[in-house]
Amino acid sequence: MIFSKMIKKIRMVSIASTIIIICILIRLAYSQFYMYDELYLKATESWQRGFTIEASRSKIFDSQGVELVNNLTTSSLIVVPSQITDSVDTAYKLSQILECDSETILEKITKKVSVERIQPEGRQLDENKASQIDRLKLPGVYLVQDTLRYYPYGNYLAQTLGFVGIDNQGLAGLELEYDEYLSGSNGSINYYMNAKSQNLNIYPAEYNYPTSGMSIQLTIDTRVQDVVERELKNAYDTYDPDSILCLAMNPQTGEILALASMPDFDPNNYQDADEEIYNRNLPIWKSYEPGSTFKIITFSSALNENLFDMDEDTYYDKGYEIVGATRIKSWKKGGHGLQTFREVLQNSSNPGFVEIGRRLGKDKLYQYIEDFGLMEKTGVDLIGESSGIMFSYDSFNEVEQATVAFGQGISITPIQLVRAVCACVNGGYLYQPYIVDKIIDNTNDVIVDNEPTLIRQVISE
Repeated sequence: MIFSKMIKKIRMVSIASTIIIICILIRLAYSQFYMYDELYLKATESWQRGFTIEASRSKIFDSQGVELVNNLTTSSLIVVPSQITDSVDTAYKLSQILECDSETILEKITKKVSVERIQPEGRQLDENKASQIDRLKLPGVYLVQDTLRYYPYGNYLAQTLGFVGIDNQGLAGLELEYDEYLSGSNGSINYYMNAKSQNLNIYPAEYNYPTSGMSIQLTIDTRVQDVVERELKNAYDTYDPDSILCLAMNPQTGEILALASMPDFDPNNYQDADEEIYNRNLPIWKSYEPGSTFKIITFSSALNENLFDMDEDTYYDKGYEIVGATRIKSWKKGGHGLQTFREVLQNSSNPGFVEIGRRLGKDKLYQYIEDFGLMEKTGVDLIGESSGIMFSYDSFNEVEQATVAFGQGISITPIQLVRAVCACVNGGYLYQPYIVDKIIDNTNDVIVDNEPTLIRQVISE
């Protein structure tokens, strides 16, 4: 009886053991064949340490293919804190090379993280500092490839091109406006380490290549820009104005061929410049009273309305005009006398333009100012454009009508004026200005190809 019971128990234990073994085998098979990829990924992720490889920003070219912005290859410093054998000594040696406080470096290299990037002290190191660090062969200290944005022509087109920060992100100008195109996708170097951060040599390191961004080709023509930059500098140095600017545009398309202003700055060292200088692109930001340059607009509007024959009809400039209770004088004492309307324009006769403004009338003059785009932003693809200041229609009375006719009492931006004058000489067509011609990916395919944008025809040819 006792023997029979023992046999029965042994049999039950054997069955239970068999069932357990079968369950273990099934679980192992399930893990091996069905969950292998997931488990392997989790395991490798726990062993893997990644060092980011910064992607290069793409270049900016002028319309002739001249490189206006490119990159320099540099190195940046990262550490694996758990691999550092002597934190104090490592911090001291690095601080001597990086020319910074040892305690600051010590705090960074003793963080409870797998990988720490030493920044800003260890970012974009020059060749000398990188070589000194490399020769030390400090455990847990690594140099990885980095790039430094470089503006080879210094102050050239500074406010337009803008600049980038320490992480190569656009902070101003085209660098900011087109940051999503210029920025690339970062790569990485992935190492495999155990819990003590010792390299697992059974797994090779993985190198994921960074991908550069898209290049930008501008409408800027350096042949024109060179002249603008030279002459602006000569005038700035000679007359010492508070500011000076220039803008050149293709009347047939709205393409910006050149623009510059002073004071300016070097984007390579933007930290040394005043914020008001690098944040204000004067040709598109500054509003001012255009004065006699505005007479082109008034004269063209009157010609379009057939208000006079500029060579047959005449106006007598006695030196002033009375508008309401206001006496508006000519710049020439005694006036210009009898003139054709062509001579009114040639002599820049203020009283003559008061008369032209009268003939146009409030409604027509106000409408032409609006049609020439002087009450709105041009929509140029640059950051920081402002709009001018104009009387409201209800406030546009007799005196305002007279003074605006020769460019006083109105405030516009240089780009508004240039666009309007272009419409006066190109057959009457008002275009939207633009500075980016093409955006090209890293396989040389054109992703964006900008074409002239016609807003409207303001006057007849």
